[in-house]
Amino acid sequence: MNDDTPDSAQELADVLQDVRRHLLWQEETAGRSLLVDAKVAAELQQQRAAASSVRSMIARTRAPEPAAAPPPPRPPAESPTRDALHAAMKQPLGAPMAAAPPRAPMAASRPLASDTPAPRAAPPPAPGMLLDVPKSTPRYNGALPGVVEGERPTLDQIRRELGDCRRCKLCTGRKNIVFGSGNPRADLVFVGEGPGETEDLQGVPFVGAAGDLLTKMIGAMGFTRNDVYIANVVKCRPPGNRNPEPDEIAACEPFLRSQLLAIQPKVIVALGKFAAQTLLRDTTPITRMRGQWREYEGIQLMPTFHPAYLLRNSAEKRKAWEDLQQVMKLFGKHPGSSA
Repeated sequence: MNDDTPDSAQELADVLQDVRRHLLWQEETAGRSLLVDAKVAAELQQQRAAASSVRSMIARTRAPEPAAAPPPPRPPAESPTRDALHAAMKQPLGAPMAAAPPRAPMAASRPLASDTPAPRAAPPPAPGMLLDVPKSTPRYNGALPGVVEGERPTLDQIRRELGDCRRCKLCTGRKNIVFGSGNPRADLVFVGEGPGETEDLQGVPFVGAAGDLLTKMIGAMGFTRNDVYIANVVKCRPPGNRNPEPDEIAACEPFLRSQLLAIQPKVIVALGKFAAQTLLRDTTPITRMRGQWREYEGIQLMPTFHPAYLLRNSAEKRKAWEDLQQVMKLFGKHPGSSA
């Protein structure tokens, strides 16, 4: 053998070392998969051909052996498994490679971790949507203000508990706390959003322009203001008549719940989205919620439009009147003229 013929053992070792360098492994959740790209596969094919040439050269230097029967045809080769390759690497040079064990059927491929899209963050609340308000504040630890040992409170007890309230920032701009007014044992309660400028000055709910319309609506239903009770979600006027904010609702709402517990009406009419969404813990728009009977802690609740909204959108008065007629039917009253 001349200087151009490499040592057979060294040549096979180099070939196997090249094979090792071109095997790529990647770990997945279901195990490891052997990845060999097209370029590497071509290089491996060339190296196998070189190795076959080397083996042929080595065979020519040895004594001739009796001809053996040709081996039976082999099925198409599959990619060797990791264990089979490791076993082949440990065998001495020239030894025949053991047949790879049959491979179990592979499960459906799963996306790699790098291909899995990251979870999307929850979208922020839509503008104007009422955020979720806790049913009770840490101050009361689940109990309602004015309630002693689970007994039915009185409105006077709740008002004393409210005191000169400083529980939220609305206290800095108010003139008066607007607690509520009407029959303390009313079967029908109207709940609004919060006091406006006139209510803030007088300390009585619904006495401005929206209050005048509500009074007409109550009269058209066959009641008077002395027959019903009227309250708001928040007891102090938001500056500039803006919408009450979630922290303000959370601070004031326990007192509204205590008022409803004290009165125990048969029906609640929720005027506007803040009253309906706060009591029902439901962010459905009032335009879709109105006119459908709901339930608040065993009490029938009818959501409808706020009188201030009706003053700006008089075409919606007909829908509000339809809602109130359903309340009248529950009390056995016959509809009269609309408000």
